[in-house]
Amino acid sequence: MQVEERLKRAIALRKDDVFLRSEFARFGSPAQLSRAIRQLIAEGVLVKLGLGVFAKAKPSALTGKPIPVQPLEVLAPLVLQKLGVKVGASRAVREYNSGASQQLAAGIVLDTGRRRITRKLGFGKQTVAYESHHA
Repeated sequence: MQVEERLKRAIALRKDDVFLRSEFARFGSPAQLSRAIRQLIAEGVLVKLGLGVFAKAKPSALTGKPIPVQPLEVLAPLVLQKLGVKVGASRAVREYNSGASQQLAAGIVLDTGRRRITRKLGFGKQTVAYESHHA
């Protein structure tokens, strides 16, 4: 399948570790794209992080199953930046870094400023939570 090969080559050449489906639109029709992406996920070239959001994959050292090339803590802010959302450290992380708290937040929490984000991002059992503050 030509679309799949072109997609695989484009992913290999890009420095980005995360991709939005819209970035692949020029490679073919939506149906061709869906088939090609499904095939690349099956081959372990890509992993799905959310609706229309994918990351480069590598085999897990423990299980051999495909996992993202970088941890979700690194990839999630990159995805949001691509979507035009400014991201900062969560309140818990800021308090920990300033010495105001000894507790570090469990899980991945990103501060999205005043933007309310409903997009679900995650991999496996790990998901990203969002923290927004209003005026």
